[in-house]
Amino acid sequence: MQKVNIAAIVEGHGECAALPELVRRVAHEIDPGFVPTVLSPMRVPAAKLMKEGELERAVDFVGRKLGGPGGIIILVDCDDGCPAKEGPKLLKRAMTARKDVLVSVIFAKKEFESWFLASANSLRGKRDLSTELSPPADPESIRDAKKWLSMHMPHGRSYSETADQPALTCLFDMQAARRADSFDKCYREIRKMLERLRNLP
Repeated sequence: MQKVNIAAIVEGHGECAALPELVRRVAHEIDPGFVPTVLSPMRVPAAKLMKEGELERAVDFVGRKLGGPGGIIILVDCDDGCPAKEGPKLLKRAMTARKDVLVSVIFAKKEFESWFLASANSLRGKRDLSTELSPPADPESIRDAKKWLSMHMPHGRSYSETADQPALTCLFDMQAARRADSFDKCYREIRKMLERLRNLP
């Protein structure tokens, strides 16, 4: 099995550490001996990525860092947008910028933390979260998932994107989180990319 490199473009500081953990967890499900190298993600605000030429420049930049066959993951919070509408447009632009590598565009509906809400049962008592934590009926409808998590922590403790997001990414039940449509898409996209890269001659 040849070395597999993954490059990434993300929005926030938390995703810089969280996305590599997520990729490694999916790779471990495929094969515990399969450990892809996730390069340090490039952080670009979503508003900037939407501008003509900016996404293309970012994709070309991280693509050159791969140094050969590999994949590029673009992870963006969709906020009030529609992932099904925005995703294909961004993917087409990204693939035009680098035709020689696998590219995947992933939109978190509302935000990355919505996926923690979908799997809240698995996070009871973790990172100071309530031991009675339960998922909301529609986790992807919550406008501020970070605030929701803070509300289920002790008084004086609030959710920290840089500290809690990577830690909870290592802990949340990915299969439970797939009840959130955008995470189901995320999981399938990452797994498909990794399986294709793992099977390269």
